[in-house]
Amino acid sequence: MNSYRKWWLIALGTALVLATLSPLASGSPDGLERVAEDHEFIDTARAAPFEIIADYVFPGIQNEALATILAGWIGVLILFALMYAFSWLITRKQLKHKSNSHEF
Repeated sequence: MNSYRKWWLIALGTALVLATLSPLASGSPDGLERVAEDHEFIDTARAAPFEIIADYVFPGIQNEALATILAGWIGVLILFALMYAFSWLITRKQLKHKSNSHEF
């Protein structure tokens, strides 16, 4: 296993562990939401243009902690796949550029 793959797996494992711990996060509003509530402009907020998993809770699961963990895992896996694919494309392009520069 090359060292880059090892670090990718460590990052993925860490993110999945943190997503597993997500039900332990505070239920209080975050900083921006709190300021909006305190200054009474929270009602002017617009809804997000799209939501993959609304309110970070996977639909159809009665246990809220489990639904939150599943939503976190899905989010981590989607972002990991996108970043891994992006990294693979950049690496491939760099290797192709190096091989072309050695041909001359």
